Amino acid sequence: MPTSVQDYQPAMTSGTTALADLGLITSRLTGRQGSISDPESAMSTITDQCAPIPPTPRGRTPPPPPPPRRRASVSVNAVAHNDSFDETGAEPRLAVLQRIPTYLQPPLPWRERLLHFTFAWYTVTMSTSGIAMVTALTPHRFTGLSTIGLIIFLLDLLAFLFITVMIILRFVLYQHTFRRAFTRPGEALFIPTLWLSLCAMLLNLDEYGRIFLSTSAYMRLAPFMRVAFWTYLAVTFLFSVLQYHLLFTVKEERRLSINAMTPAWILPIFPVMLAGSLAGTLARSQPAVEALEMISAGLAAQGLGILVSMFYYSTYLSRLMAFGLPVQRPGMFIAVGPPSFTCSALVAMAGEVPRILVGLPAIEVITFSGGNPGVNIQTLGAGIRLLAMTTAVFLWGLSFWFFANATAAVVAGMPDRKFHLSWWSFVFPNVGFTLACIRMGRVLESEGILWFSTVMTVLLVAAWGFIGFRCAVAVYKREIVWPGHDEDSL
Repeated sequence: MPTSVQDYQPAMTSGTTALADLGLITSRLTGRQGSISDPESAMSTITDQCAPIPPTPRGRTPPPPPPPRRRASVSVNAVAHNDSFDETGAEPRLAVLQRIPTYLQPPLPWRERLLHFTFAWYTVTMSTSGIAMVTALTPHRFTGLSTIGLIIFLLDLLAFLFITVMIILRFVLYQHTFRRAFTRPGEALFIPTLWLSLCAMLLNLDEYGRIFLSTSAYMRLAPFMRVAFWTYLAVTFLFSVLQYHLLFTVKEERRLSINAMTPAWILPIFPVMLAGSLAGTLARSQPAVEALEMISAGLAAQGLGILVSMFYYSTYLSRLMAFGLPVQRPGMFIAVGPPSFTCSALVAMAGEVPRILVGLPAIEVITFSGGNPGVNIQTLGAGIRLLAMTTAVFLWGLSFWFFANATAAVVAGMPDRKFHLSWWSFVFPNVGFTLACIRMGRVLESEGILWFSTVMTVLLVAAWGFIGFRCAVAVYKREIVWPGHDEDSL
């Protein structure tokens, strides 16, 4: 006899009959197929029918079967719309539903599954844009590689459009989920992936525009990129303040706890931090004065992001020491992102400084140098690049340590082997680490680091392909976009 619902296997003798009874129970209680009114009662019927029937002594009438347990009837819609406790006890309905294997649950129409299409799906586009980015910048190339990267970027644009339409449909069909998305930390922490996807697409637009467009056409993108940068910086800064405020003031029963701390707590500050990466890339097409303004603002945003991340790192490392490794190990790679992207951004921004100083009026160069009228522009530019490179090497070592730590944790084992959208953390944070390796290898003229970045690019493309396949399989097998199995279930 199985000791729990999770021990039940459909290969048992009465499994087919029990599965039919599950559908019969569902249809009787709800009046239609496709909903589970009382998952625990349904599974008790299954286990009762799977239990062996004791022998009856001769001459005696077998005892009548015990009456079925009566529980409060709760439909899937009610389960999905709230996480209150049922009338008989103290267990959330979603927790009960989650223990029932999804292959035993009747199918749901896509309209109801759309209720569980969360912001975490933007991790797909965020990671796909990252793959297109490293494909465009990887140092060891072959003919057609840029075209492959462009195709990946165009696919990413289609995926972003599809996900955005699905999210909008979810909010239109289930209007109460809009507020819930921002106040339930399980989903709210993934809202920043929307802005990260937009940032990565802007980076790719600039990079592939430089590769495939003529010089004049590429320069015509400059005004649009400048407006996009300032808009992105303002929106993401305000968003980071608002998002953390909501997380700080959420209801006590939904509040995050230190013993469950993961690097995902850094995500709300991540988009504004990437404004530095955006400034370092987009400044190439800007006039000197505008480029200097963008780099100055990007440096402030990058500093804000890395400092807030450092504050959370102390809590994260304390959590690892006190409570051990998390169950979902892929999320540990998020810690690789902040120092990696900061390293890459510092090198990129410092690389534009000599060109900017040459294009500035003499009076502004004197002001920029602290009021020294005899300053040499080349010396000033070289000094800034040296400072940026030194700081970048410092942060590159930290990002490599977090990368090695997360890799060791995954190799040691993954207690939760079910697919989660957090698996995309294998890709995007390590995109930042790969970009940092590429830029560090070029600045230091280290062939070893450049080859390491090429190997990382190949591994990232392989991981992206495997996780994409596994994501599609998870949707088909009801592992995600299903009641009790998504980032909105807590």
